[in-house]
Amino acid sequence: MVKIEVVEVEKPEGVECIIGQGNFSIFTVDDLARALLTAVPGIKFGIAMNEAKPQLTRYTGNDKELEELAAKNALKIGAGHVFVILMKNAFPINVLNTIKNHPAVAMIYGASENPMQVIVAETELGRSVLGIVDGKAATRIETNEQKKERRELVEKIGYTID
Repeated sequence: MVKIEVVEVEKPEGVECIIGQGNFSIFTVDDLARALLTAVPGIKFGIAMNEAKPQLTRYTGNDKELEELAAKNALKIGAGHVFVILMKNAFPINVLNTIKNHPAVAMIYGASENPMQVIVAETELGRSVLGIVDGKAATRIETNEQKKERRELVEKIGYTID
């Protein structure tokens, strides 16, 4: 028997969230924290990771509120070796390669500032993340004016196409 559950990710508006899966939680949670600190000066974050044995949610960071929320979200998700990173003063694009290149990281499910839901399956053995719902579905194609506005915003935050 498989039970499917939707877990709402709890986070303040403006906080970025990355959810992934790895292994060796006792080591990985601190190692990813060090990697985040060196990836972006001024980053504020909390990271939590579920350890399959002894069934603990490990957590650390440099922002108490984000640490506690990351731990609360990871525990709600409940799947072994899943990690939750909540961060401010950085975008996922700034840290994703650093995280993905860590030898204990198996995959990233999602990374966004949008409201997020985690689709979790539960069996008699445990829980597993099936996927992430990241914000609302697109309903139309952007206009030329919207494309211009998008590119202006991207340049304003420091990323240019041309």
